[in-house]
Amino acid sequence: MKITIAARGETRKRRLQNYATSAMSIHAVSLLLESNFLKAKSFQALGRYKEAAQSCSVILDIVESSLPEGLPENFGADCKLQETLTKAVKLLPELWKLVESPRESILSYRRALLHQWNLDAQTIANIEKEFAIFLLYSGAEAIPPNLRSQIDSSFVPKNNIEEAILLLIILLRKASLMKIELDPSILDHFTYALSISGGIGALANQLEELLPGILDRKERYDILALCHHSEGDDLDALDRWQKLLKSHSDSTYLRGLLFASKICGGISKHVEDGISFARRAVEGSHRRCDRLAGVANCMLGISLSLKSGSVLSDSERVEGQSEALAALEIAGRMTKLNDFISVYQLCLQYAEQRKLDSALHHAKYLVKLEGGSNLKGWILLSRILSADKRYLDAETIVNAALDQTGVWNQEELLRTKAKLQIAQGLMKWAIETFSRLFAVLQVQSKSFASEKKKDRRNHNKNLEMETWHDLASVYISLS
Repeated sequence: MKITIAARGETRKRRLQNYATSAMSIHAVSLLLESNFLKAKSFQALGRYKEAAQSCSVILDIVESSLPEGLPENFGADCKLQETLTKAVKLLPELWKLVESPRESILSYRRALLHQWNLDAQTIANIEKEFAIFLLYSGAEAIPPNLRSQIDSSFVPKNNIEEAILLLIILLRKASLMKIELDPSILDHFTYALSISGGIGALANQLEELLPGILDRKERYDILALCHHSEGDDLDALDRWQKLLKSHSDSTYLRGLLFASKICGGISKHVEDGISFARRAVEGSHRRCDRLAGVANCMLGISLSLKSGSVLSDSERVEGQSEALAALEIAGRMTKLNDFISVYQLCLQYAEQRKLDSALHHAKYLVKLEGGSNLKGWILLSRILSADKRYLDAETIVNAALDQTGVWNQEELLRTKAKLQIAQGLMKWAIETFSRLFAVLQVQSKSFASEKKKDRRNHNKNLEMETWHDLASVYISLS
């Protein structure tokens, strides 16, 4: 069989010379390999998966050892040999999965893709997709590919995730070149792989390379916006959602409206857009679940609160604050006060309108809601107590939060504590607290210097400048 297959793969002149030494015809070889494949399928039907995999492997071993450089074009076109090979290449990894042998499955997938089996483009794409899925979700750690088989300058994946991402990028590139049709699930798996490896920016780049028409316009804009948002580039994300929401057919797209209003709610110059998006979201959330409607009202309350803080007229400010509070109270009722952001914003609005009893009640509830795990709840509670001039109670709350917080995440708590000590006239204690704060900031600055955390570094730099200013004020008061 090997002599016949090898002779079939040689040039016509050498093939004629070797026919004399060949003991079989290519049709006989094709029939024998097909019978072996049927044997593998029979074992599979009987649940004897290991024997099925071994029978299937025999087919590939014979052909691969006969033609180590790969199959020439049109090999076995005049018989069923190519069809049998294609079926065997596709079946073998699936059989090893049934045997629960992930190592053999991975080796079979690599063998299918690295050896020249004369598979059509769509079959190769299907194998690449199934291999990527197996790498992502099987839970088995793949052995690295054989480095000797790689070109010196080529990229060699170091783990399952890298290999899966590489396969999915290849599939997307084939789709962008119109060599295969884009399977929408490829993007789902690619998004998951990049999200767990911190490479969402790469997903946006791949989407940008896809030609128009390959991916639905709405889905394209939505995924790109989510990518930019996750990377902290909210303005680009907002631009994508605005383009999406301008379309009449997508004008009530609830998720886009909620995200767009959330981003606008944190940017003063976009506050009017935020209010508009939030109102549309409130209207679009009717007859849907209360939680979505509550989130929409929360976004509306945040934008209205931001706007009220920038108006000059007292009457407009009071009206805006009242409208913001009403929206946030609706959000609280609809989410049954189980949403941290809604309750937090409601507390802020009560505090801003000097309704300290209501603010204090909800702030205490907020700390319980998060089980004391969210620093924002502790800090808000201490500041509301401080606004009521209950400085000692506020400091007690901060101390309780410090006891439950890791030492290198205490910067906001320490600054709050120092200010409370200043308010009580405890200047020397405040200086000691500021010293602890500087130590934390110094260690964090060294840690963030080696990481891509530009926003956190800028935040700490601003916090350090404000702390120096506060400390200078303390020394001036002491002198």
